[in-house]
Amino acid sequence: MRTPIIAGNWKLNKTIQETSSFFDELLPVIKETTSPEIIICPPFTSLQTANQKIANSNIKLGAQNISLEIKGNFTGEISAQMIEELCTHVIIGHSERRNLYLETDEEVNKKVKNALSHGLIPIICVGEKLKEKENGNTSAIISNQVRKSLKGINRISADHLIIAYEPVWAIGSGKTASPDETNTLIQNVIRPTVSGLVGSDVAENTRVLYGGSINEKNIQTFLAKTEIDGALIGGASLKTNIFAQIIKLSVK
Repeated sequence: MRTPIIAGNWKLNKTIQETSSFFDELLPVIKETTSPEIIICPPFTSLQTANQKIANSNIKLGAQNISLEIKGNFTGEISAQMIEELCTHVIIGHSERRNLYLETDEEVNKKVKNALSHGLIPIICVGEKLKEKENGNTSAIISNQVRKSLKGINRISADHLIIAYEPVWAIGSGKTASPDETNTLIQNVIRPTVSGLVGSDVAENTRVLYGGSINEKNIQTFLAKTEIDGALIGGASLKTNIFAQIIKLSVK
């Protein structure tokens, strides 16, 4: 049975002090929680503080992005080698990175390889735009993104791969894909694509999350579906009481 994951993506939010206060409030509330697996992804400036706060806790730490490069003359970049000292996970190919910063599938693939080579577990995001959905191209878009993200990666374990389906049109919009639609997409598109690339065993055990306007009111309707293994949460992960409630509602 796949252990569910609740991952919080803070995006461009929280100072170091706010990060410290968040964990001071959250940790006592969830200290007895053994499931789901909890991952929090603060901005780069808060990673050191978060790393110290989660010591001896049941929370894992992720970065929101890594550079294409490992080292060198790349002003403003943060490499996988730097992140591995603080984190276990990293979000790669989030829709905001793809759309606002024009990240390509090829760049996502290189970042995935960088992450894996430094012992980081990539949370690979895939998702279609509204026009692509309306044109009936969702399956083709998602399959293509998964295939290109994992290109050239022939050996990987399910423990080192997480996929997050985040339809672009749902991010921050208050709209969600339906649980049934999402479940069918994972079952008929994402897992078969992963299976064709790295094997059926890996595909069956890879955890696939849903992201896009998830909150405490709808989390259980998604997790009730057999193929949905958790959520990548944006805005609702910023509020301690709501995020703690989501965690408690997410035991499968």
